Amino acid sequence: MPKRKRDALSHGAALLSMRGIRLSSLCFLMHLLQDKISTFLVLENRDLRDAIKPQGVRFYSLNFNNTLHWQPGRAGEGETTLYFVQYKVYGQSKWQNKEECWGIQSHFCDLTEETSDTYEAYYGRVQAASTDVRSDWSLSCRFTPWRETMIGPPTIKVVHSNKSVILKIQAPRSAHRRKRGSMIPMTNYYDLLYQVFIINNLLDEQHRVLVYEGKDKVIRIEDLRPGISYCIMARTSVLVLGRSSAYSSRQCTVLL
Repeated sequence: MPKRKRDALSHGAALLSMRGIRLSSLCFLMHLLQDKISTFLVLENRDLRDAIKPQGVRFYSLNFNNTLHWQPGRAGEGETTLYFVQYKVYGQSKWQNKEECWGIQSHFCDLTEETSDTYEAYYGRVQAASTDVRSDWSLSCRFTPWRETMIGPPTIKVVHSNKSVILKIQAPRSAHRRKRGSMIPMTNYYDLLYQVFIINNLLDEQHRVLVYEGKDKVIRIEDLRPGISYCIMARTSVLVLGRSSAYSSRQCTVLL
């Protein structure tokens, strides 16, 4: 073979080898770039999952009306953010979906029926989803309705009498019903005390005077002055739990 031809072939082989090296380097760079992009997307999704994760998941309970509440994640509320709620009994491993709170935009979910055993302990948890990314679950603290429900105030009815008023007190009603459909009073679950306060509007509209504490459902407040405006409020007290309800609405009257 002539020398010129051999040189040409050697030069061509060298070019092909260099091209091969370049192609190999290019493929390596493409794979590296893809790995970087994948890593970036994973990190970005992880950041988004953390940013939309619901905050402050807790139960709020009044007279055994048990509702799970939460706040949006630190990313704030997006138009496409949806929430998913699950619950379980303490000690069980399986979580149950709350179908009415699956893919909702609200920040609360009524779990009264699912947590109806007042002495049982429960957990709730919430997950957020936005733009095809789901957060991790946010867990509530353990919730036992009997220990943690807030007791509502009683209702009072004022009946006029001579220089006195008669109060008819009714215990707050629970969220639970009897078989016939009537609401079960909270006195079925707790030993309640009633505290009755009176305000003499002529003296101080903010100064409350405790005039009765006990379990009676009908009481009489005597020695009231005619022509003076009085307002009466009441609240329930649960000694075993060491707390009292909010005050009832004012019932105001003027004795003739």
